[in-house]
Amino acid sequence: MKLSSPIYKLKRQAKLNARSKGLKLNETLDQIAISEGFRSWGHLSSCYSKSTPAIELLSKILPGDMVIIAARPGHGKTLLALELATLSETIGKMGYIFSLDYNVNEIKTAISNLGVQFNTPAHSLKIDTSDEICAEHIINRINPTHRNSIVIIDYLQLLDQKRDNSTLDTQILMLKRYADKTGTAFIFVSQIDRRFELKTEKFPSLEDLRLPNPVDTSCFNKLCFLHDGDIQFKSAA
Repeated sequence: MKLSSPIYKLKRQAKLNARSKGLKLNETLDQIAISEGFRSWGHLSSCYSKSTPAIELLSKILPGDMVIIAARPGHGKTLLALELATLSETIGKMGYIFSLDYNVNEIKTAISNLGVQFNTPAHSLKIDTSDEICAEHIINRINPTHRNSIVIIDYLQLLDQKRDNSTLDTQILMLKRYADKTGTAFIFVSQIDRRFELKTEKFPSLEDLRLPNPVDTSCFNKLCFLHDGDIQFKSAA
């Protein structure tokens, strides 16, 4: 399947079209899908799910990895993370999504746009959108028998939004120790500071992470940056 642009860029264009034309997002998604030669967005996403770059990225995520997926708003970082979670069971791993940004229905809708349905009991993806999400909450919710799980945290900067939670740096170190002990791979969706848009670089870097509170970024050993439909995945220096 050859698209005129990566799916992240197409979805971003659909969002822009919906805003500018006063249409519903599902309408502009279908319009773009039809222009790409598909019957609907659902048809496009179903075909895309068989050739998505998330499949290649997942093969590079190893047990115990601490991964950052970062981009400016609208560049597809959350969608990519959700894809990784839904694909985890295809390689025999349990997928978890912990989100402080979206509710359950929003997450399910986004994943359904990728061609994944939740109406079968065989689907094992676990979704948690509790306001109590923090490192301790996450560790307590992961089934200890699910070693080498893939855990999505959406998003990094919200983990310590509640004043009674541990500092962000403390939580990241806690999750790093848990990853080392159990082989769980943690994937953190992260914001990029708006100052990046004034730069000439093609992709953001760790220095561009929006970090209102200090974090030891050496805990992250895999980095994934998205910008304008392109993806850069690499090991941390």
